[in-house]
Amino acid sequence: MTPKTTRRAFLATSIAVAGGIVGTAALKEERTPAESSPTLVTATMPERELGSTGVRLPILGLGGAGQTPLSWENSEEKAIALVEKALALGIRHFDTGASYGPSEDYLGKVLPAHRSRLFLSSKTAIRDRDGAWRELERTLKRLNTDYLDLWQLHHVSFEPELDEIFGRNGAIQALEEAKQQKLVRFVGITGHHEPAIIAEGLRRYAFDTTLIPVNAADKHHPRPFIPAVLPLAQEKKVGVIAMKVPAYGRLFKPGVLEGMHQALGYSLSVPGVHCAVIAAENPTQLESNVKVAQAFQPLAERAIAEIEQRTAAAWEDNTFFRAWT
Repeated sequence: MTPKTTRRAFLATSIAVAGGIVGTAALKEERTPAESSPTLVTATMPERELGSTGVRLPILGLGGAGQTPLSWENSEEKAIALVEKALALGIRHFDTGASYGPSEDYLGKVLPAHRSRLFLSSKTAIRDRDGAWRELERTLKRLNTDYLDLWQLHHVSFEPELDEIFGRNGAIQALEEAKQQKLVRFVGITGHHEPAIIAEGLRRYAFDTTLIPVNAADKHHPRPFIPAVLPLAQEKKVGVIAMKVPAYGRLFKPGVLEGMHQALGYSLSVPGVHCAVIAAENPTQLESNVKVAQAFQPLAERAIAEIEQRTAAAWEDNTFFRAWT
């Protein structure tokens, strides 16, 4: 067998032993007999097509890192309860990453029985082909699945990283090969440091998606993501997933925003944004976020202007993550 065939056979065998292979069909609305617990409900959130992927997703997905037990060690019971609640609420989009602590392992304990109807994404921060392949193999085993819906280059921040990714034996080769072998349906690029770098990445390669900060304080940053990335993404029909929507809750400090209805409402009202992923600390908070998403209506220009005015004095606190690389 060729090295590629060996890798796919190895992955298939390993995952089958770990917990049984589930189908690689596209998102489905119907339930299979295996999907028995927890009880799933019909999603009532608005849905949007993710760029040119042909996939329609609810406007809210569950983030797998940050202020959530999904990324905390020794929190399996709480993490599983959160994931089960997400499924019961109609969440279909789960976003995680290889560097998110136990997040992939926790998700892999719950999601396989529901795999055919979910959109599952993970990330790699490895910039070379071989290293990225090894990380993908680990990700698939931990998630107990034989494919990802979306595999993303994680937190790309500097031009030398782009040069390495797209250079000889760069990580982009792993993404392309994984997509060809149907281990990955779509590929994306993420970043929260420098919008010009994400824009350059979109110019260099036909990514399916980008995951970027889109929050109500972005407008006031000297190098905002929204005007630097969104028009280009729209031009190239790239799916845009918003992150850092409430800025880890800092947008809800006294004198800033009133709550998630303003934070999420703003992000989802930005032209070209298709959905958002937000972490949750517990099932109660998650249910509250889902209710906001269910009630979402695009904000009028006046409401957008009011939110931007409310964040003008607090933009530095609410874009603190821009220093991360």
